[in-house]
Amino acid sequence: MKNQVIFHESKKYMPGGVNSPVRSYKSTGLTPPIIKSGKGAIILDEEGNEYIDFVLAWGPMILGHCDNEVVKCIKEVSESSIAFGAPTELELIMSKFLCKNLKNIDMIRMVNSGTEATMSAIKLARGYTKKNKIIKFAGCYHGHFDGFLIEAGSGVLTNGIPGSLGVPEDSIKNTLIATYNDKESIKDLFKKYGEDIAGVIIEPVAGNMGVVKAEEDFMNFIRELCDQYGSLLIFDEVMSGFRVAFEGAQKLFNAKPDLVTYAKIIGGGLPCGAYGGRKEIMECLSPVGEVYQAGTMSGNPIVMAAGIATLNKLKRNKEEYYDKINQLGKMLEDGVLDIAKEKNIPLIVNRCGGMFTLFFTESKEVKKYSDVKTCDEEIFKKYFKHMLLNGINIPPSQYESLFLSVAHTEEHINKFLKVFKNFNIE
Repeated sequence: MKNQVIFHESKKYMPGGVNSPVRSYKSTGLTPPIIKSGKGAIILDEEGNEYIDFVLAWGPMILGHCDNEVVKCIKEVSESSIAFGAPTELELIMSKFLCKNLKNIDMIRMVNSGTEATMSAIKLARGYTKKNKIIKFAGCYHGHFDGFLIEAGSGVLTNGIPGSLGVPEDSIKNTLIATYNDKESIKDLFKKYGEDIAGVIIEPVAGNMGVVKAEEDFMNFIRELCDQYGSLLIFDEVMSGFRVAFEGAQKLFNAKPDLVTYAKIIGGGLPCGAYGGRKEIMECLSPVGEVYQAGTMSGNPIVMAAGIATLNKLKRNKEEYYDKINQLGKMLEDGVLDIAKEKNIPLIVNRCGGMFTLFFTESKEVKKYSDVKTCDEEIFKKYFKHMLLNGINIPPSQYESLFLSVAHTEEHINKFLKVFKNFNIE
């Protein structure tokens, strides 16, 4: 009962007992396991229950929990450097790595979270173009910045709210909503507001309405419209960066973004974010230019050390690691589809590399937000409870991505499939 005791006590001191809403398991009716430790693909809660982890801190732990090399680097750096609020060589090493290994990134700025990265990229786009409006897509989540909390995917969907209180109308008047994978919707917005559109921000592989990949011709169409109207194309790769491929989702498309945001994996499990792009755009930032953005903990040495260790290990082993993740992903995808067909469970699986979602829907495909909203949440709740109680840790929301790491094995996938095979929707 230790999980319940800790969670009940937490509610006295933290809203809902948590520091991020989805952790509360509110929509599932369950008490969340209170996690005590993790190693590789396995986590343990305070009661000693063991879970195969397909959440991976919501994506960052691509090497698995407490990778030895990452832990060693954190320990070594923390002996001499915790925080300075001053330049360090580690910042240079990280920035140089990102600029050298990622397409379309001439310069980059480190921040502390995905939300900071996306909100800063929007500010920069507005400063560079001298325009006001931003287009985002229904179902895409770009953090809790006021201007993004409209039709924002998993968090608001899971908690059954349309957006968020505390967001003034003035904060969202310049946010335009388009339909993912729908050319006409974005064409209409540009036709009406094009002269004042600073940029389009998109998750090239959406992860917060479940996994939905943008179609190639759709992405090319956005690029053409941005070029035509003098707007910037912003890829939100907070989730997909170094996840769907070593070079991220950029590798999957011919369309080149002007700005790209990162977080999650680049911090090696510690709080981190970044945004980068062409030099002429990035040099609009203070102290070179007039777009102001700052952060006391940006480029923190311990975070940089964890991120550098993670990214270097991924680079050294990229063919082996990404092949393994793709093979395990295909094994899991094929397995659950076969079981669903056998048991007559309405299911679509969308997967891109090590990101995947099981959509419990009668629809023939899931390509946009309206498709996602056809999912049967009651089936999902039964599935979630069944998996968790049988040692499989998955996100407590129909509208999130599951993740794979290099620490997962065929044995872990077989356990997932075995548990899923015993799931009944009745």
